[in-house]
Amino acid sequence: MDDGLTPKLQWRVARVVNSTPETESARTIELAVPGWGGHLAGQHIDLKLTAEDGYSAQRSYSLSRPADGERIELTVQQIDDGEVSPYLTAVRPGEEIALRGPIGGWFVWRPAEEARILLVAGGSGIVPLMAMLRQRILSGSGEFRLVYSVRSPADVFYADELDRLKRDFDWLKVDLVYTRAVAPQITRRPGRIRCGDLAVPGWMPDDGPRIYVCGPTGFVESVATKLIGQGHSPSAIRTERFGPSG
Repeated sequence: MDDGLTPKLQWRVARVVNSTPETESARTIELAVPGWGGHLAGQHIDLKLTAEDGYSAQRSYSLSRPADGERIELTVQQIDDGEVSPYLTAVRPGEEIALRGPIGGWFVWRPAEEARILLVAGGSGIVPLMAMLRQRILSGSGEFRLVYSVRSPADVFYADELDRLKRDFDWLKVDLVYTRAVAPQITRRPGRIRCGDLAVPGWMPDDGPRIYVCGPTGFVESVATKLIGQGHSPSAIRTERFGPSG
């Protein structure tokens, strides 16, 4: 997620406040960051772990909630052979972590924007898009649609919250796309996002939506290609891909 354009930022020591499960392999981690000056929905941080022998590993993680004083939240998917995520999914309250941010100015949503917003997430790519939805609830206007691709119902981040949001807010439409196994009430057969999942009335190019796509590189490229093929302008599509921060 490093765009190579971000100025040098101060490393800060954050304290773990809470850690709660999202799925069997992912956890949401709340951190207290002294001196945190706020952030925009869609931004991310760099996080660094340093071993006793001096070896350090650095990764980028999206912020999952809008600005809230000196508190921030991350949702981390554990990667079995990863250097950082297995540690993060096992942290306990009181532990300290080095981080810097916020980072990013392109893949952000500001409440003053009035365009319709189409969010397309693959797996843990939902995290920065969830920050946008939560920001929309606190302040903002406009119609939102979320297309969220996951392997199975058990892999959905923020499942209970998304169910509640789509019941409570008529400005939000949520479509779950399962690639491996589907929920009993779902008639769509499992598979990756198809053109028909993206091309629905009200969200076509002539409707002028702003589009945010986040997920693994292959997912993002496939979705962006489909959207452009349907007639959406490349300038209306903002993308964020997974990856280390270099």
